[in-house]
This record gives sequence, structure tokens and C-alpha cells, in this order.
Amino acid sequence: MGILIGIDAGGSSVKTAALSGGKIICAQRVDGAFPLCGDFGPLRTFLDANGLRVSDVERICTTGVGSSFLTGDICGIPTDTVPEFAAVGRGGLWLAGVKKAVVVSIGTGTSFVLADGKSFIHLGGSGVGGGTFMGLGRKLTGAAGFDELCALAKMGHPANVDITVGDISNDSIGNLSADVTAANLSKPLENASAEDLAAGVLNMVLETVFALAVFAARGAGLAEGPVVLTGSLAKAGHAAVVREAFSRLHPTRFILPDSAEFAAATGAALTVCV
Repeated sequence: MGILIGIDAGGSSVKTAALSGGKIICAQRVDGAFPLCGDFGPLRTFLDANGLRVSDVERICTTGVGSSFLTGDICGIPTDTVPEFAAVGRGGLWLAGVKKAVVVSIGTGTSFVLADGKSFIHLGGSGVGGGTFMGLGRKLTGAAGFDELCALAKMGHPANVDITVGDISNDSIGNLSADVTAANLSKPLENASAEDLAAGVLNMVLETVFALAVFAARGAGLAEGPVVLTGSLAKAGHAAVVREAFSRLHPTRFILPDSAEFAAATGAALTVCV
């Protein structure tokens, strides 16, 4: 079997993954919305950057909102479209090495999929996601793009802009310790640094996603998980901090797999192997 290409054409970026021999051999994210078409420029750029030829590729599988514009094959390569929730679910399970899970896709918004390898059920979603981080973060900090905003957040401290339990009580509240967030972005922000503002926005988005993931897992009968987090924000360094905090509050097992931002692209490509 030749190389399989998965393309996740989202609302704010395109993720491409190449699979061969049951492994991801290369993957790439390009920011911006690019409706898929027959002569898809980002794919040719991806192939050239990784020393691949069109003739090396056996099949392309696309997913995401951009795939709805596709008619026909891409670059003359046989091309299929895979339903987004199936791609997210299959890719999340494969990357995490589990057979059943609630797979969370943090894209422009966020979706929650109950996946077991055979069925992929959309449990619900939220408009809070990577688009929120980008839109609100850029407005508050003046950052030019995703990578710059993530770099600012890495240097900031959410506690400088968030109200914590310790800020409003001398004692813990139930199982909520002093460092737990009571209200996001609720301290006076006039003199807050760009770094702290970026960290606060990222913290708000991730805490919202993790909280909704806990509720989704409970509703699906998987209160102890696993919950697999995918998407670009799942690899932001602060995601591990939020996972640790939520793991202290809930019995849910959270997994942040390698290559998390390429879960949907990988899941699309894996559809050929099913």
C-alpha cells in the first residue's frame, strides 16, 4: 500500500498527515481557511516540503468543513470525504491507543464524540474553542497569530487575571482548593500584561473544554474516562496543567496524545484501512 494522506480542512487551519506502514511519517498545519479543490495548493506544498511525489500517494481522505466544497479528486489522486465526527473519533482512539473513549476535538469550536471504533456519536459541542482563544486573545494582546499567542501564554500566569478560591475565601470550599479558578478573567485587567492576558484566555478556554468533557463523559457512562483531548490547543503546554487540576477534582482519566492536532486528519486517512 502506498502513502495515505488525511486532510482536515477546518474553519481556521488545514492539517495534513501522511501515513505509511501504520505510522504518521509527516504532518503539517497551515493557518487559514482553504476550501478544498482539485488543484489544492497546500497539498502540493506539503508534498514538496516532505520530499514526496504525487505518484507516491495512493489515496486522499478529507474531512472538516472545508471538505464540503470538494468536487472530484485532488491533484489527480483518488479522493474521498469522511464525516468529521468519524474522523475525529477514529483518529483520537488510534492516537491514544484505546478502544473506547469520549474524544474531544478542540478546533475553532469544540465537539465531543463518543467513539468505540465502530460507531461515532456526536454528544454535543461548544462555541468555545481555538477560535475563542484566537479572537479574544488577539484583541486583548495584539498578537499576530496562533503561535505568537501561545508563546505569550507560556510566559504568563492566569492567577494574575483570574479570581481563585483563595482570593475570596480563607478556607477551601468543598473539594476546591485555594488555587482552583473561581472566575476567569475577573481581576482588573487595565494594567495586566499581554502575557498574563494570553494565559488567562487560554486557561478560560481549556477549563471550559475540560469541564464540558467531564459532563459529556458522565452522560455517556464513562465518568472515569478515558477522555481523549485532540486539536491544536490540546498540545498547548497549559493543557497539561489544567488536566492535572481536573484530575484532582474528578475521577476522569484524561489523555493528551502525541500528534493531537492531527487527530481528524489521521482518522480520515485511517478510514481506508477499515
